[in-house]
Amino acid sequence: MNPLRLNFAHLPTPIEELKNLSAAFNAPRIFVKRDDQTGLALGGNKTRKLEFLIAEAREQGADTLISGGAIQSNHCRQTAAAAARYGFDCKLVLTGAKPDQGSANYLLDQLFGAEIVTVEDRAFRDSTLQETFDAAFAAGKKPYLVPYGGSSPTGALGYVFAIKELMVQGLRPDWIVFATSSGGTQAGMILGQRLYGYSGKVLGISIDETEDDLKDQVSVLASRASEKLGERIEFVRADVLANDNYCRAGYGVFGAGEREAIRLFAKHEGLLLDPVYTGRAAAGMIDLIRQGFFKKDETILFWHTGGQPALFADKYSQKLVG
Repeated sequence: MNPLRLNFAHLPTPIEELKNLSAAFNAPRIFVKRDDQTGLALGGNKTRKLEFLIAEAREQGADTLISGGAIQSNHCRQTAAAAARYGFDCKLVLTGAKPDQGSANYLLDQLFGAEIVTVEDRAFRDSTLQETFDAAFAAGKKPYLVPYGGSSPTGALGYVFAIKELMVQGLRPDWIVFATSSGGTQAGMILGQRLYGYSGKVLGISIDETEDDLKDQVSVLASRASEKLGERIEFVRADVLANDNYCRAGYGVFGAGEREAIRLFAKHEGLLLDPVYTGRAAAGMIDLIRQGFFKKDETILFWHTGGQPALFADKYSQKLVG
């Protein structure tokens, strides 16, 4: 089966070897897959998902995209940009205190013309998102709900084909390490792993979910995504590798590990990470390297999922220097 897809991402994204970082830690060979360069609105992993989600929205006759996330959501920034590009209205439900002035992703959401609803208490996030959807429908619009993080069976297809892309590029890392949260990226990866014969391990460093929850969410989502490509493949919890040791501080809490990782990648490779996702995932990877978790003769591919605009949000930028 060939699912509907719009080809607007800048693909394939490059793979680069991080020789300086490897040398600094006397570590195994480390590579990076640059999905921060997917092109849409400063790039990021959601662009791959949106190629399928926007195609589905158009096929359903939608005229309005509705989605939600944190105030500095990378997903919402890319969703708003895709809406602008393909002629949709866009409504975003953002959780957290409304900034006094636009900055980073929140500023970009406004530039792309999104209508923004802010919710300070996360407990009301889902209900507000549903109310926003219902109000748009009642006003005669044809809304399409883009799930948090683009993590639906449709959105997960972006990373099924990302694994195919990796295999064509010829690198066969022993480990793929990346940030995992809503589960769509990881679900797509393990489905792509099964379909395209990648024999290494896919390890998600959790940003905010427990290992048990990720095993449940990702296995179910990968199974459902497989149905969009043909016969269902049943994934189980044991198929999902996740580490939740680095998310105990909570979502978006910028700590010493994230700060060190961002500085090390910048200093040794001239490569920028973000404070919420890739910074935390890289901090986890660095700690695992220090522990000797990876064998010296193994290769690690750090899959960079983007998010650098958040570096310029006041709550993070002020903690990076000085």
